[in-house]
Amino acid sequence: MLSIRPSAERGYADHGWLKSFHSFSFANYFDPAHMGFGNLRVINEDRIDPGTGFGTHGHRDMEIISYVLSGNLAHQDSMGNVKGIPPGDVQRMSAGSGVRHSEFNHAKGEITHFLQIWIEPNVLGIDPGYEQKTVPASAKRGQLALVAAPAADAVAEHTVKIHADARMYAGLFGGAEQVSLPLNPERKAYVFLVRGALQVNGQTLHAGDAAMLQGESALSLREGQDAEVLVFDLAP
Repeated sequence: MLSIRPSAERGYADHGWLKSFHSFSFANYFDPAHMGFGNLRVINEDRIDPGTGFGTHGHRDMEIISYVLSGNLAHQDSMGNVKGIPPGDVQRMSAGSGVRHSEFNHAKGEITHFLQIWIEPNVLGIDPGYEQKTVPASAKRGQLALVAAPAADAVAEHTVKIHADARMYAGLFGGAEQVSLPLNPERKAYVFLVRGALQVNGQTLHAGDAAMLQGESALSLREGQDAEVLVFDLAP
């Protein structure tokens, strides 16, 4: 079974300095039909104005992934990490027993556009952790690059390790480029189209749309038009 969640049905918040679309219930956006999907709990598409950002705040027991699309995300945390996250990098922060961090846009005159993703961990109370990897466009061109996975599967140099029963892929598709990914029909899969247009198992998605798959044995991506896509293989 495949169902489509159109971009326009997402929650939206305009805080002036921050404009955010919520794929699942988050903060003041509550939709009991969209509390998460499998162990995927949050996909926020955020745009941060220059010179602004999220002040220091805390998290516990969550795998948090940042995927930057444009601009640059400045990160600082209680583990001592002070990093800049440019487009093409994937950052993973394991909140574990507790971590505090801030995120700002220090890119002058440029909005920072990024995805904030939360995945529920399969182990609680661990020491907080941080990892950041560059995923070259060549690894995503016409294929799905594994960008986040449990340690046993995170063998590629561009894959961050997460403490969760989930795998996250990223791909770029256009023209005749296409790919098929085998799925375990007993698990769930979530496809989020970051930009462009793309055919997912015969259904056309546009930027911000998502496809939720259950009981499917394969995922087919084709007919991309300047498409960038994230694919999640999730626990039931």
